[in-house]
Amino acid sequence: MNLWLILVIGLPTANATERMRAWRALKACGAAVLRDGVHMLPDNPSCRDALSAIEREILSINGTAYLLPVQDPLGERFIPLFDRNEEYAALRAEIDACRSQLTPENALASTRQIRKLRKSFAQLAGIDFFPGQTRQQTDTALQELETAVSRALSADEPSSHDEPLAALQRRDYQGRLWATRKRPWVDRLASAWLIRRFIDPDARFLWLDSPHACPADALGFDFDGATFSHVGNRVTFETLQASFQLDAPALARMAALVHYLDVGGVQPAEAAGIERVLAGLRESITDDDQLLSAASAIFDGLLTAFANEEKSDE
Repeated sequence: MNLWLILVIGLPTANATERMRAWRALKACGAAVLRDGVHMLPDNPSCRDALSAIEREILSINGTAYLLPVQDPLGERFIPLFDRNEEYAALRAEIDACRSQLTPENALASTRQIRKLRKSFAQLAGIDFFPGQTRQQTDTALQELETAVSRALSADEPSSHDEPLAALQRRDYQGRLWATRKRPWVDRLASAWLIRRFIDPDARFLWLDSPHACPADALGFDFDGATFSHVGNRVTFETLQASFQLDAPALARMAALVHYLDVGGVQPAEAAGIERVLAGLRESITDDDQLLSAASAIFDGLLTAFANEEKSDE
């Protein structure tokens, strides 16, 4: 890296509010400080736009500002000025503290803290111009925390088993009683939606106090010993999807979202927002049938949005 941008500024002393606004803008865009009044960023379009906006703002309050391109023949000597390791370490400490205090009782409240941590990580990653291992390690720790919260909200999550999946016919699964654990979270809610939406429109659902209470005539899902549960690296939603050959691209995106929110992995862009909505529904709706109805409306809208995006990309 040998192309840089330097913003040389002089702020009017009479207007403390405007001075503070300029300093905050420089910090927010990740500018390094060479000395008082001299700030630096890598020369790329987004950094140029950010410094140009700050330059205009300072000039508008009768300050002085000069945005200058700089070439460093030595290449990398300014890179250490942009080291974010201490900031990542501070964020990791917050993540670790949240993880250490996590219990099934406070898991729902913890989702709000995680949203703040994820936002902080996104802001930090956005100004990490020379990312290293600490960025990936922090992201991994945050993903593990998100997974831990999902599991705390569903404490008796089923174990996974490797077994072949038979191709099933939907006509053989109509008007059935389907049973799963009560107070459903993401995988169970999404699986119940998938069943009623694509497999068995007249499905009836039984919410179990214990998997052992599953009636013999019911089709159990998402618990150990159930007819449909985790298989290999598939969560229950994906097992149902594969068993009934539900392979529309929009459903594949739904499956990726459910998989992440249930067991982690690659985070879809929609994950944090959907988790937030579902957590709010689960906190405010105590009746599981009503909770499924509310969540199903969310899943219907999401499926439509995914399908429309697929059409627009064709």
